[in-house]
Amino acid sequence: MGSPAPPALDRRRTVTRRWARRGLVIAAWLFVAGVLGQVFLAGLGVFGVPAGDFSTHRDFGYLVGWMTLVILVLAIAGRLPRRDIALAVLLLIQFALQSVFVAIRDEYPAVAALHPLNGFLILLVGIVIARDARASIGASVAA
Repeated sequence: MGSPAPPALDRRRTVTRRWARRGLVIAAWLFVAGVLGQVFLAGLGVFGVPAGDFSTHRDFGYLVGWMTLVILVLAIAGRLPRRDIALAVLLLIQFALQSVFVAIRDEYPAVAALHPLNGFLILLVGIVIARDARASIGASVAA
């Protein structure tokens, strides 16, 4: 096949994986905090003045959504197990669906009603990713 990688290259890969895994822990917990903030902002949309103004919830949601891409890239760079990368892909898909649910609220209100449920599932998947990412720091990054 091929010759083994030089030791300096192996060291660089190991360092990259280690930093990606540490970054994933930070990004995942920031994402979880952002999703919790989204729940608060949704409450403000319902009970705030003026009632029914979800613009802050929407705008902050788009900002938090970028974290799903960061989480996926860090999971891949950290060479996490397939299950963890699949969870990061699932998180990205779930977040994309949030906007779809809102967009179809007039035509399919029963489907759009899945928006808050999906939000809580996003929170759950985010917590699982953050917990697994924390555990991966102790795992061997040379794998």
